[in-house]
Amino acid sequence: MRTVDVQDLAHTIANLCRTANTILPPDVYQAIQAAVMRETSPIGRMTLEEIRDNADYARSEGIALCQDGGITMVFLDVGQDVVWRGGSVTEAVNQGVRDGYQSSFLRGSMLDRPFNGKNTGDNTPAIIHTRLVAGDQVRVTVLPKGGGADNASRLQIFTPAQGLDAVRAFVIETVEKAGPGACPPLIVGVGIGASFDSVGVLAKRALLRNIGTTHPDPEVGDWERDWLDAINALGIGPQGYGGTVTALTVHIETAPRHIASIPVAVNLQCHSARKGTVVL
Repeated sequence: MRTVDVQDLAHTIANLCRTANTILPPDVYQAIQAAVMRETSPIGRMTLEEIRDNADYARSEGIALCQDGGITMVFLDVGQDVVWRGGSVTEAVNQGVRDGYQSSFLRGSMLDRPFNGKNTGDNTPAIIHTRLVAGDQVRVTVLPKGGGADNASRLQIFTPAQGLDAVRAFVIETVEKAGPGACPPLIVGVGIGASFDSVGVLAKRALLRNIGTTHPDPEVGDWERDWLDAINALGIGPQGYGGTVTALTVHIETAPRHIASIPVAVNLQCHSARKGTVVL
């Protein structure tokens, strides 16, 4: 057994909120750089250069990559041999978000009610997804998720008779419908399987994979490459100005499903694909 103090968790999350919102992850930055080289549209290439320059400026000045601080998604993979000490894990997560956002002057985007709500002022509460894993460590990931890309996401349950072709068309159609509204070039997260209530989380977890990784199942890896090519053939391009780079990658996560249904969720992530991970 190993004891972890909740204040260590709060401190870690505060730091992740600061760094994730100001420093574009290396895999995303490198993907933008590579996209500049292969984009055939002059205005698309110029747009990608501006996205890269914005990331450089945000890092050097310690300011937000995007004015939308997003909804703070926190993923906790908690080792089953971990014992928490010092209080509530949920309260510690929200303390970390509060400290990170306020100390870095990041915009609070959370309302306390769905309608006629007031801004909470500190971007809390966070959305927390926890799962138990083997071991005595805690893997903490913060994903600030902007509203524009999330608004363009979709979920549908298919029948087995509709098959893979219908799922592929749904994913591509989701990107086409989003157009410039999700701030391309995108990372396209896809969840397939599980159930209505969990497939959306599966799609969001797909966004946590580094660009350049491929699904370990070769068949699913083939889908990722095929769907990426089809999405980039849409011609939407960077920020919707036209071009050959509409998406940087497609990441698919799968799970077992009921024999009668194929849940599918598509969670889009904008070019400001902010994330950070620390293992406690």
